Amino acid sequence: MSFVITTPDILGAAGVQMLMIGFAGFGAGAINALVGSGTLITFPTLVAIGYAPVTSTMSNTIGLVAGHMSGTWGYRAELRGQWHWLRWQIPAAITGAALGALLLLHMPEKIFGMVVPALLVLALLLVVVGPWIQSWARRRAEQAGRSIEHIAVGRMAAVVLGTFAVGLYGGYFTAAQGILLVGVMGALLPESVQRMNAAKNALSLVVNLVAAIGYTFVACDRISWPVAGAIAAGSLLGGSLGARYARRLSPKVLRATIVVVGLIGLYRLLMA
Repeated sequence: MSFVITTPDILGAAGVQMLMIGFAGFGAGAINALVGSGTLITFPTLVAIGYAPVTSTMSNTIGLVAGHMSGTWGYRAELRGQWHWLRWQIPAAITGAALGALLLLHMPEKIFGMVVPALLVLALLLVVVGPWIQSWARRRAEQAGRSIEHIAVGRMAAVVLGTFAVGLYGGYFTAAQGILLVGVMGALLPESVQRMNAAKNALSLVVNLVAAIGYTFVACDRISWPVAGAIAAGSLLGGSLGARYARRLSPKVLRATIVVVGLIGLYRLLMA
């Protein structure tokens, strides 16, 4: 007589999947608070498990709102004194995100996917040359006798337009929107990389929140709420820890980290 000893499947296949998604959410929340592009962790995970791309995008966007909230809260000290930029950028981000969310419901995702690598390369170039652009702008301001914080109307319009464009992209496909935002602000605003990272977290929160609300009201049946919940739980903790770690980095290290993560994301996008 033989005996077969079996062990109970405590989690089950679905439970294991949710655990994997939660861990991916944690990683995405931490990366988003640190540099951005956390979606490059969660989105491939969801697609690999078997979720449709649009369902993955919507569920991921909703879940990452929690991570953006904790990341923004962790960077709240660096947000002080930035309202003179953000009061123009936030409406632009809201408008762009709403339009991007609408486009997701009516256009194939591959259209934006085709231009994402080019946008990411441009953003990384702006991140790299940002300090030189800021130095040039600072010298011009000093020569003209203006305050370094003074921003000409045309330059502020470029900031608003760039924020709108990133919001449009973020409402459609959130991957690497944080790096794009840092690239735009680094080229046009006289702020340190840590303060730009704080503004990036706040604007990414706005974009994801607007897109999440739009998805909920217009396409609730296409959202996987268990997936969104698992990502939210993981990203909430990841965003808090990511912000705490990122604030300790020197400007050069943070900028280098942004570039490295961006290059990894670019590779993953090109190989997808």
